[in-house]
Amino acid sequence: MNKHFPISLAFVCCLLFAIALYPPQAGGEEKALDGLRPSTLAGTWYPGTRDALARAVQGFLSEVEPTSLEGALKAVIVPHAGHRYSGRVAAHAYRLLKERQFVRVILVGPSHRVPFKGVSVNLQSGYETPLGVVPVDQQMGRDIVKAGPDFRWLKQAHAHEHSLEIQLPFLQTVLNNFRIIPILMGQQDYKTCLYLANTLVQVIGDTEDTLLLASSDLSHYHPYSQAGALDLEFIKHIRGLDPQGLAGDLISGKCEACGGGPVMTILLAAKAMGANHTVILNHANSGEVTGDHSSVVGYVSAALIKSSDTGPHPR
Repeated sequence: MNKHFPISLAFVCCLLFAIALYPPQAGGEEKALDGLRPSTLAGTWYPGTRDALARAVQGFLSEVEPTSLEGALKAVIVPHAGHRYSGRVAAHAYRLLKERQFVRVILVGPSHRVPFKGVSVNLQSGYETPLGVVPVDQQMGRDIVKAGPDFRWLKQAHAHEHSLEIQLPFLQTVLNNFRIIPILMGQQDYKTCLYLANTLVQVIGDTEDTLLLASSDLSHYHPYSQAGALDLEFIKHIRGLDPQGLAGDLISGKCEACGGGPVMTILLAAKAMGANHTVILNHANSGEVTGDHSSVVGYVSAALIKSSDTGPHPR
């Protein structure tokens, strides 16, 4: 068997869909690679003006009832479709951050547009959205890049990638004075996931003010009932903090996700940082928004907690 994690059908569909709808734009490339990375999603994947975007994000968050979680929040798993489709699911994870304060968020997502080996960390100074600029923790980014030959800054991979930018308006709404480390995975095999997870744990150290975030959608373009079965299989491994089992089921096709590698990475890193409990906050699919159940995309939000309570927890 090929030692590299094969690109899933979900990832291929995600890649083709993104390229078809939002082809790379000529011009402005140098600006995108020098200093700030301008938004490429404003006005399409989420509202294009400050006021409209703020209202939309606050609207999603206002629909979520506060969730009481005992313990330290180590990581979240969130979807990355356009806000219209996955915003309600993502809001369940971001609502948790209103009661917590993190100074740094490490975002790990798949590269949909640009294939490459290894992992790319964006070292631009910040990401721009209609809500303002989110600064990048360039020093921690450089520390990750220096950790091994499979890590690099591949500028073009980040230029039009949506899986990380789509998270920023939510983060800007629920956190203050934070920085990000944007990471894209060109390879999603288990070895790469383990290597990246170990590197993140070493770089983060003992600090409690850094949040890990995995960006992934689940199954793509199956009928509603089939998608539900595939997604529940994926969710089972999140609930069980089981990255190895997830890797096996992704390879065999028992479940799908375009960001399976980022989820495995965050599961591995969070467990190494003491996470011993998962809360599945919400899961749904695009059919519940559009009404079209013939071909849907799955979404999940989850929280990984370090808890001293060994008793039963809500799932």
